[in-house]
Amino acid sequence: MSHLAPVVREKAIDIANALLAEGMDEGKAIRVAIAKAKEWAEHRGLPTRDDDNWS
Repeated sequence: MSHLAPVVREKAIDIANALLAEGMDEGKAIRVAIAKAKEWAEHRGLPTRDDDNWS
């Protein structure tokens, strides 16, 4: 998740934690959470990537 913008990363973590609490497999929860957090950001016109972490 280090490539995500900070606000998107926080949203993905919140989503992943909710999915894990519902019993979803960790790997799947992370993949779904990242996808949903990106969708959330795109609908709000927010950047999804943290370009500061890329060389």
